[in-house]
Amino acid sequence: MFKRILIANRGEIAVRIIRACMEMNIECVAVYSTADKESLHVKLASNSICIGGPRAAESYLNMDAIITAAQVTGCDALHPGFGFLSENSEFVRKCVDAGIVFIGPTADAMDALGNKAAARKIMVKAGVPVVPGSDGPVESYEKLEKIAKKIGYPVLIKASAGGGGRGMRRVYKQEDLKKLYEEAKAETMACFNDDEMYVEKLIINPRHIEFQVLADEHGNVIHLGERDCSIQRKNQKLIEESPCMYIDDNLRKAMGKAAVTAAKAAGYTNAGTVEFVLDEKNNYYFIEMNTRIQVEHGVTEAVTGIDLIKQQIRIAFNEPLNIKQKDVKLKGHAIECRINAEDPAKGFMANTGKISFLNFPGGPGVRVDTLLYNGYETSPFYDSMMAKIIVHGQTRLEAIRRMRRALLELVTDGIVTNGDFDYLLLHHPDFVKGKYNVSFIEDHIDEILSWDKAVDEVING
Repeated sequence: MFKRILIANRGEIAVRIIRACMEMNIECVAVYSTADKESLHVKLASNSICIGGPRAAESYLNMDAIITAAQVTGCDALHPGFGFLSENSEFVRKCVDAGIVFIGPTADAMDALGNKAAARKIMVKAGVPVVPGSDGPVESYEKLEKIAKKIGYPVLIKASAGGGGRGMRRVYKQEDLKKLYEEAKAETMACFNDDEMYVEKLIINPRHIEFQVLADEHGNVIHLGERDCSIQRKNQKLIEESPCMYIDDNLRKAMGKAAVTAAKAAGYTNAGTVEFVLDEKNNYYFIEMNTRIQVEHGVTEAVTGIDLIKQQIRIAFNEPLNIKQKDVKLKGHAIECRINAEDPAKGFMANTGKISFLNFPGGPGVRVDTLLYNGYETSPFYDSMMAKIIVHGQTRLEAIRRMRRALLELVTDGIVTNGDFDYLLLHHPDFVKGKYNVSFIEDHIDEILSWDKAVDEVING
């Protein structure tokens, strides 16, 4: 097994990877920016090394600095986590050239799937259902207009290199097409330095369902069931759960088979996520594949009992999968809430501060992945996600009640989080009944915020 792994990331995912490595008796090297000198991942790692200034471009996106750090500390492998360089094929090739094993897919597979327009072509050829749309990128507005007219409005303009909702626009009528197309191109150029776009038919109010896959270097590919990630705000996931209550065993088998086919068609190895939209008639369509570990991987771990980080490391070490598809069983129900340093009452504005008192929930079936500790001062330079609370219960209702209890135990004095918003959302009758889709928060946000205000008035007079 690897002797020493460099963690090319920060925050809770770096902590998560370090913990898995410790259990595998593997030494860890943490990299950090000057802003992260006192971060939890730095304190937990066997060794640590500063790679640059506080801005991501100076540190966590600095390929040469990270690879040099791996070399000088004698690391034989590197785990990228999620975000930053985790889906950058150039970085993968630099690692290979430096003799460092990249714990993730190959650069070629990443290239094939990282461009969403190209990924669509692969899936069409493999027979995986895709949303009707352009066969590849649209090179001009004129071509976009022609395709949109053919597939019919509403349509969804998407960036080939996009992610996290960036470079994406919904268009409901032709009069808005040009304006929104230009907005999307400008945004994706600013975010990804690439303004290649494609277009799909917009599936109205779908559920966002993703399947976790594992693929080794020996041709074995399996899926670990689905996660329902439909509770989103501005295309950013907020609450995830597994299994999806609207998917029966037959549909799960069909979608899982499509996910495995997608991974095989791209020559994919390691852990990945195949994302689908599911319409009201249970028709499913491939939308993209994420070539990394997901934020919500803990939900799958809870219902399968499989440690995905350890599986990633073993696959990268060229070990064959020790799990067969027939061994994968979904047990009980799991829910994850992302705890972000955002103030819902102020339009979810991000905030920073020093943690003066911290209490995380515990008890049966509760897991917390976090970067916080008492006295920690959060940074304005990085993502606002501070923690993930994951609960597991025998039934969905037990998991909902357990998460409500967990959120009541959460205290983060010094920063404002969305924890109360999550708590109220978990009481909404439609959520409890499972009657939700990707538009749920958009449709109910004013209602939930008014509950929050009412509760605050009762508590504070």
